[in-house]
Amino acid sequence: MDQTTTTATTALLRRWLPAAALLVLVGVGYGLGLHRHLTLTALVENRDLLRQWVDGHFLLAVAGYLALYVVVVALSIPGAAALSLAGGFLFGWAVSAPVTVLAATAGAAIVFEIVKTSLGAALAERSGALVQRLARGFTENAFSLLLFLRLAPVFPFWAVNAVSGLSRIPLSTFVAATAIGIIPGSIAFALIGSGLDRVIDADLASYRACVAAKGASACHVSLSAASLISPELVWGLSALGLVALLPLLARFWKGRPA
Repeated sequence: MDQTTTTATTALLRRWLPAAALLVLVGVGYGLGLHRHLTLTALVENRDLLRQWVDGHFLLAVAGYLALYVVVVALSIPGAAALSLAGGFLFGWAVSAPVTVLAATAGAAIVFEIVKTSLGAALAERSGALVQRLARGFTENAFSLLLFLRLAPVFPFWAVNAVSGLSRIPLSTFVAATAIGIIPGSIAFALIGSGLDRVIDADLASYRACVAAKGASACHVSLSAASLISPELVWGLSALGLVALLPLLARFWKGRPA
């Protein structure tokens, strides 16, 4: 094998091996059923055990939470919302919120870089003039657009990571917009999580009453992340997202022909 072939093979592996490894790990994560354990039901069932372990190994528990959150975000496994609530419940909002921001940003950056160096690079090489102009426009307004996408909770976190990787946004811009954009939501989720004790007690009381009346087979713990997120919170975060778009709208309006 000559030097040119070796260099080409190395470049090909460097581009596609991380993407292939990520896809394999996503398959393994789903195959092991990791997403089925990242629920508030699991938190309710193991509340006392988790609390005891955190009390005895606080720093190790925080490090484990951070690592698990990075893995969940990087593998795009559902459950980040429940994990954010659990972090507030186990560590308090003041510890949980910054750790969540750090972990979610790191996981998002992993996906962004892998997509950017594989699919994004391939798309850039094969795209026409129109796609290149669109990519250029997105890159020029990347911070405002990303901030909006992060603040408005209607856009899937994993989708924003992947789509951003298809553009030519610098990693520094992606990381800054992601970290800043998820701060309000991370604090909100951590605060909700820190008050879960009363919610869990009420849910368990309803479950026990149901078991006494109908039997265990007809009852289940109904606590979910969706049931704890109020419409007011969603609208509030969406409004912040619109504020992030104001500089972009002002620039567009200023550049309009008379």
